[in-house]
Amino acid sequence: MKRPPPAQPAKPTRSAPPSAAPVTAEAKLARLFSCLMGGMLAIALLKLGNPITMESRVVRPVDAVEFLLNSWPAVWGYGVLLAVAVCGLVVVRRRPDLPRILVWLPAVWWLWQLLATLQSTDAGASSAILMHFALCLLCFYLGLFGLGRQAHPGEFWLPVLAGFLLVLGSGFLQHFGGLEATRKYFFEQIYPLATDVPPELIKRMSSTRIFATLFYPNTLAGVILLWLPILLAVIGSWQRQFTAGARGLLMALVAAPALACLFWSGSKGGWLLMLVTGFGAILALPFSRRAKQGMVGAVLVLGLTGFFVKYAGFFHKGATSVVARFEYWAAAARITAAHPLLGTGPGTFGAEYKLIKPPGAEMAMITHNDYFQQACDSGLPGLLLFTAFVVACLVFTWRHSGVRGDWLRRSVWLGLLAWALQATVEFPLYIPAMAWPAFVLCGWLIAQAPPDRLDKPSAPR
Repeated sequence: MKRPPPAQPAKPTRSAPPSAAPVTAEAKLARLFSCLMGGMLAIALLKLGNPITMESRVVRPVDAVEFLLNSWPAVWGYGVLLAVAVCGLVVVRRRPDLPRILVWLPAVWWLWQLLATLQSTDAGASSAILMHFALCLLCFYLGLFGLGRQAHPGEFWLPVLAGFLLVLGSGFLQHFGGLEATRKYFFEQIYPLATDVPPELIKRMSSTRIFATLFYPNTLAGVILLWLPILLAVIGSWQRQFTAGARGLLMALVAAPALACLFWSGSKGGWLLMLVTGFGAILALPFSRRAKQGMVGAVLVLGLTGFFVKYAGFFHKGATSVVARFEYWAAAARITAAHPLLGTGPGTFGAEYKLIKPPGAEMAMITHNDYFQQACDSGLPGLLLFTAFVVACLVFTWRHSGVRGDWLRRSVWLGLLAWALQATVEFPLYIPAMAWPAFVLCGWLIAQAPPDRLDKPSAPR
């Protein structure tokens, strides 16, 4: 009797690969909103680099070439931002778990600016600044309740990266001949016919320092300080799209021209603040404490040596810009002492300084210190509210937003720290290209705090 053949083992059936979760309509709208927000900030980098206090001197483009190459009036940027805000209404969601004081503090600050405007010595100038501050507030809430819903808004970073690279390209063109051609055209064609040319513009056009699409060289340095660490972290997070070597190459292709533009801008404060940003990045590396200390020491020695070698002539001449800043700050203190409660109104420092500046001192429309500007424009309460908002954002996000465990969030935090520190010697709050991104990023970073961590103490190191 024949034995039946042994049963063949059943062939394992291949299970179908798990299909990706379908993208909901709400997720698509959130991505579209992120892209629009990034595009709006890219436009601000390229077209809205002038201070609001000098908006009256911005010439409207009259043809397609000027539209593409020249700065835009601020009101055009306002229209773009408001259009993006209307689109964002469908994705904005409240976050009742966030601390109310942090959510409402910037609104209280803006209301105080409104009170200061009502008794301003120059209603027109104050109204323009008040509108700009209102849009800064709008950027904060769009970042908090709209963009903040996404932990990794990839569509947001790409337009910003494109705008940032165009800014660097403009800086390269200026350094390699474009600035000389612009200077020649200005002094031969524009200056002889102009009746009221700001001293800042004459000084900028007489210098060899590049400023790209921004108001002047220090503003370019501030943009690099804010965005460079963030965009490098974004490129570093593209692990699915590129290999480690490709990501390193892309980061080098962004960092090298950015640092070159920072060097060509001749910004002393920018150089020193870049060292601070570098220290923050080094401390986050997974190395031993001794190795980190050695790297920080090497960066400090090399950075300060290069700084003093580069700017030895500046200090030999007496550091005139530093002396001028102390004159502005002293004048701001005098104005604040005379009007401690509501100040003289947003944007009125220039008119007040003209009356009290020392003979022969350089005229300025702004104090070159956002905190002092708040004090003389809106009184001590305005100064305290703005400072409290900036400090509270930095402290809260450091403790609750996962800054110490995520490179991208840490880089955003470092960029905001550089923005807050530069505000002690410059005026980024009054330039849309710098103020709007800072408020958006503040809101986004605050929103990254998970609800279950807000009532718990931060984890020990």
